[in-house]
Amino acid sequence: MAREAALAACLEAVLGSRSSANRVFELLEPLAGQEEPEDIVSATRTCSRLFGALLERRELFVGPLPDQDASLAESYSAEDKYRIWMRHRYRDCVGCLGELMRHEAFQVKELALCTLMKFVELEAQYPLIKIEWKGTLTFPCDLLKVVVDGLLPTEEDTSLLISRFQEYMEYNDVRYFVMKAVTASIGQVMQKTKERPLPFYQQNVFSLISPINMPNKESEMVKFMVKQDNREELKLSRLQAHKQVFEKMWLTFLKHKLPTGLYKKVLVILHDSVLPYMNEPTLMMDFLTVAYGIGGAISLLALNGLFILIHQHNLEYPDFYKKLYSLLDPSIYHVKYRARFFHLTDLFLSSSHLPAYLVAAFIKRLSRLALTAPPEALLMIIPFICNLFRRHPACRLLVHRPGGPADMSEDPYVMEEEEPSKSKALESSLWEIQSLQNHYHPDVARAAAVLNQSLSEMEDDISGLLELSAYELFDREVKKKAVDVPLEFEQVRGLFGKKNDIFAEHFSLD
Repeated sequence: MAREAALAACLEAVLGSRSSANRVFELLEPLAGQEEPEDIVSATRTCSRLFGALLERRELFVGPLPDQDASLAESYSAEDKYRIWMRHRYRDCVGCLGELMRHEAFQVKELALCTLMKFVELEAQYPLIKIEWKGTLTFPCDLLKVVVDGLLPTEEDTSLLISRFQEYMEYNDVRYFVMKAVTASIGQVMQKTKERPLPFYQQNVFSLISPINMPNKESEMVKFMVKQDNREELKLSRLQAHKQVFEKMWLTFLKHKLPTGLYKKVLVILHDSVLPYMNEPTLMMDFLTVAYGIGGAISLLALNGLFILIHQHNLEYPDFYKKLYSLLDPSIYHVKYRARFFHLTDLFLSSSHLPAYLVAAFIKRLSRLALTAPPEALLMIIPFICNLFRRHPACRLLVHRPGGPADMSEDPYVMEEEEPSKSKALESSLWEIQSLQNHYHPDVARAAAVLNQSLSEMEDDISGLLELSAYELFDREVKKKAVDVPLEFEQVRGLFGKKNDIFAEHFSLD
């Protein structure tokens, strides 16, 4: 309490008389970060009140800031010398707050962030630059850059502090200038690494830009931290300008090599949160093409973005189906993104113009992999295959081939062949599904037996089966009602086949 009282007295003295201006150092000293967190917090709040009041009272120098020593020697008025000197103290305070955003105590980090954002708002209202013509930008971009740099260190994870900052990103002007600052930061930081990933930095950038909530219509852009009656405001009010900055930021971020885990996080949100808000989504083609070629889960996740570019923006991807075919390996029935993959594969194989040999290759490969798949995956893939037969009747000879191979050793299908046209799938038969008719799980055996009958014209709805899990399958079995099974032809009526009424007579209450 004594420390807070001393800071309050110092604040009153500095604001009350310019003769006490030197006492501002008593307020700035604890911001060096050597004090206890509680003392730093108290000093930060006091500095916030001090410089907030000085900005509102217009007692800080306006215009390009002269060197402090030179300003004392030159012919500035006493008023200007005070304003220049105090403006330097304000700059010292901002520098200290930028450093405090990396303090060990989160309370200190959070307060430093909020204080800097308070200064951003005040500087925008009471600009420290000379407005020489209508249209001069008054938003304090340099001050906001201090905030962005504090949120994006290279050596620690600041996701918690970034989540605290997200409330400011709801302002259209703040979001616009943050995106520009992030783009500049990526260029400066990543240039020094010579394409070597910086896991902490890149993760921090992703944490900052991935939750960005872009407006869908220009009429939605009504929330601004600062109202500015100039040309820059008109530019900030245009959705097109925001999309350009948004697009440039993401392209700059994605042109650098990402850690594997971050690749997956980006691809999960790309189709929903990034592509719809780009002026030219096709600029993502290179990134998605590279991701699709990496293999494994990353290739599966890249399918969403590629689907949008192919179907909505007429992207041509050579050997697309060959690559999709190569993604079919035993892991697809077990991966986390199984539902998404099969949903998209179903869409890609929905065209009736696909050649029969291609669809037959997919059917055959999925059937072969089904031999080692878990029951919950089989209950999804069998209706999936049945739907392919409905769309492509030419492939039904795989089922209705009486002289087909009896087992794997006689099967002409070449599982290892990467080119679907050379896999000889159309020469084979679907003995794998026939073998599943003897599966230990009755539901799987029942589903596989459907191919013994003529298929209906209406496709099966597999949407509810895509995310079926082993737990749900087990839970479904447990909840089944037990059926009474007759054990004897005639129900037993007594100990010796007759109802024993003697016991009733002997033990009657009468």
